[in-house]
Amino acid sequence: MPPHPVPVQTDTAAGSPAPRSLTRSIGVGGGTLLTLSCVTPASSLFVLVPPLFGSLGTGTALAIGLAVLLCVGIAFCYSELGTLVPSSGGEYAMVSTVVSRFAGWITFMLSFIVILVVPPIIAIGVADYLSVIVHVDPSVAGALVMLASTGMGLVNLRSNAWLTGIFLVIEIVAIVVVSVLGFAHTDRPAAVLVRPSMDGVHPIALVSVIAGLAVALFVVQGFSTAVYLAEEMREPHKTVSRTVFWTLGVSAVVILVPVIAITLGVPDLATLQNLDLTALVVNWSSSTFGTIISLCIAAAIVNAVIVMVIQNSRVLYASGRDRAWPEPVNRALSVVSPRFGAPWVATLVVGVSEAMLCFVPVETLSGVTGVAVVALYLAISASVLWARRPAHRRPQVWRMPGWPVVPVVAVLALGYVLVSQSLLDLAITAGVLVVSAAYWWGYLRRRSDRWLVTIP
Repeated sequence: MPPHPVPVQTDTAAGSPAPRSLTRSIGVGGGTLLTLSCVTPASSLFVLVPPLFGSLGTGTALAIGLAVLLCVGIAFCYSELGTLVPSSGGEYAMVSTVVSRFAGWITFMLSFIVILVVPPIIAIGVADYLSVIVHVDPSVAGALVMLASTGMGLVNLRSNAWLTGIFLVIEIVAIVVVSVLGFAHTDRPAAVLVRPSMDGVHPIALVSVIAGLAVALFVVQGFSTAVYLAEEMREPHKTVSRTVFWTLGVSAVVILVPVIAITLGVPDLATLQNLDLTALVVNWSSSTFGTIISLCIAAAIVNAVIVMVIQNSRVLYASGRDRAWPEPVNRALSVVSPRFGAPWVATLVVGVSEAMLCFVPVETLSGVTGVAVVALYLAISASVLWARRPAHRRPQVWRMPGWPVVPVVAVLALGYVLVSQSLLDLAITAGVLVVSAAYWWGYLRRRSDRWLVTIP
């Protein structure tokens, strides 16, 4: 297969000045704070994990543990491709560069499904935890959180790194409290963690645990944010991989430990089917503690949405800079604020769109998220098999140990998880990709000046 050339876009049009570039101001510390905040341990624990308990019971920790192991291999793939192609386009830029423009476009649409759907789901959840002090309609609360987070996403990235770091400390405090209380009220042996059951009597089949890996992967998936920030990281050939692995390691601990504590400490296993963590904390301690934890969770949700807006706006900015749309749209999306260095048009488009999606039923929003995340990881794991052709032998690129065994194993595991999902979710995702392919064949393929992946 001949090397695929990667055209580099330097101006918006002949005779016009090159667009303002993003500023390299983030190191491993700031990058880890931002990426760890995107994992959002508290929001994952308190918003995404309860439904997982409802379907997997005591097998929830096992599913998350298996997801973490799988994510180690995926992190190898992200680290290598993220240093080979340090672009804010993230997955689509990497796949376009090492495979083909069409494959990159399909990958972009998979990532776009995730970035549009996930923040509203998280933001809507804030209403449940603010209810200890005020009752707000979930859709309204979610939209307000999205709009406030959009405002924060318009300012300097370095400031956001420290702000999200403060929120992260609050999250960790909440998680530590839940973990300590859970272990203090341990009421069953640790053996239940590897014997999935809803009631301690009737076992849950391993195939159900594997099917639950799609949601479990979503719970710990924020480590990939590092590649979106690669254009704004100092020495990306070093900081990207370090940030990816630091984030994955820390998030695995801060999510798995409280999940284990909750599993062992609930009064009875039936509680897991309709888990209310605030009520559980009140049962373990007092109403005051319940209120404090609820407010910490609300803060964690706001933190998560801020980081997601930052991440998602960079993807949309990169698509405009890489000319994925008609030229007026491309020019608007690639505008960068001269004061804050943020892609303000792309940030507004993302934030306002996601605020509007808060008024769509959560069930509609969440149906294909797991499928899209698994398919996205599958695309990255498969693409890294093409990353060592002569055309991509560049200096200062982090190379994974164990290539090509690691990506091959990841591809096989992710493929099995993907086909284990519901036919409806698979069909909806496939439908979106068919429409995306039609746009490619009808518009992008015929225009050589469109979809030009930029590598700084």
